Amino acid sequence: MINSQDIKNGTVVRIDGKILVVIEFLHVKPGKGNTFMRTKLKDVVSGLVYERRFNIGEKLEEVRVEHRPYQFLYKEGDDYIFMNQETYDQIPMSHDLIAGADYMKEGDVVEVVSDADTETILTAEMPVKTALKITYCEPGVMGNTATNAMKPATLETGVECRVPLFINEGDTIIVDTRDGSYVERAK
Repeated sequence: MINSQDIKNGTVVRIDGKILVVIEFLHVKPGKGNTFMRTKLKDVVSGLVYERRFNIGEKLEEVRVEHRPYQFLYKEGDDYIFMNQETYDQIPMSHDLIAGADYMKEGDVVEVVSDADTETILTAEMPVKTALKITYCEPGVMGNTATNAMKPATLETGVECRVPLFINEGDTIIVDTRDGSYVERAK
């Protein structure tokens, strides 16, 4: 059990049978009344974000989680097959559990968060930035660089991304896996 005043970002709690991660918290001390914690909680399974208020001293059930590196091996049907970097066990994971799965290529290492007590996988996260090669894009037209113009490009994972006009087919770029935006050209 954990007291509500001990909540921090990243704390994982179980409320009403749901496993929730604290995204944001604020300790509020109003001029009149009792002190409370205002939090934003993300449901690990569905991805929904809830706002919830806890009184100081309220007891919550803390879930012990473990973070482990897993390597993406291949895709089989709708499942992605990963290998534990420590034990070399292979496990399947569905697409909805993986944040940034569209930008994942074979050999990428993701961080898998699992419940320490039941060994259930809660979520997997790609690194924030990843390098991907462009397999197809239209050539840039000379003279169109006065504005911050972007063009569509297909990446090696099959996902389309908007890139600046000076990027060509065969270039490697850095992509933000949270929203799929172009960051920079890889060096």
